[in-house]
Formats: sequence, structure tokens, C-alpha cells
Amino acid sequence: MHLIRRIFAFRLSHPTLSGLWHAFLWMMIGALILSLLLQSGILEEEDLTLYTYLVHGISLVAGGVVSGKKAGQKGLYQGSLTGVLYGLLLLLVSFLALDNALGVREFALLIPSLFLGAVGGVFGVNFAKK
Repeated sequence: MHLIRRIFAFRLSHPTLSGLWHAFLWMMIGALILSLLLQSGILEEEDLTLYTYLVHGISLVAGGVVSGKKAGQKGLYQGSLTGVLYGLLLLLVSFLALDNALGVREFALLIPSLFLGAVGGVFGVNFAKK
């Protein structure tokens, strides 16, 4: 059993990469839940924008928490970096895959992602075992 765990172990040692990994994991879980709710008819397409922003916010905070917890110090920095990179990666995917134009409005969304990641990072440092 230990051999299987050792072979399939996936560990990221860098706090920012670990936070990004967890943020995208939570985003994928949230997107799956939203798509299932949309498919079942519980959720309407008009309400989807609000819930999408909510999923991204939760993902950013979760990524910041993991990043801050992994770092053990400088949670504001680690969480902010995680939030900005998360936002930039989403902008890149939106630009390349969905052919959306990049403007000031899109780049303004980096400010809330920076803030939410920083909040998560501060909480993550406080959750870390010392």
C-alpha cells in the first residue's frame, strides 16, 4: 500500500503552485455542481453569472488559504500572488479559448482576485501549525 502511495503521490512544494492547484480544483468542482444544477433545471441561465463569480471567489479564498498555510509566513504576499496568477490564467484562457477581447474591465477583475487571495493567505498562515 505504501508503494502505491509513493508512486502516485502528487506534492507541490511551492506554496503558490499548491494554492493555484487547489484553487483550480475547487473551481472545477464548483463548475461541475453549477452545470448539474443548470442541467436539472434548478438554476436558470440568468442567475449563472452571480454563481460563477461566487465559485471563483470561493476558489480564490481556498487557494489563498492553502498557499498561506503551506508558506507558514507572508500569507498576504503568497495569497495575493496566488490570486493574481489565478486571475491572469483565467484571462488567458478566456482570451485564447473563448476569443474574448481583453480590456480594462477584464483586467479590473484582477483587483478582487488579488484581495480574495490575500484574505485567504492571511487566514491560511493563521491555520498553519507552528
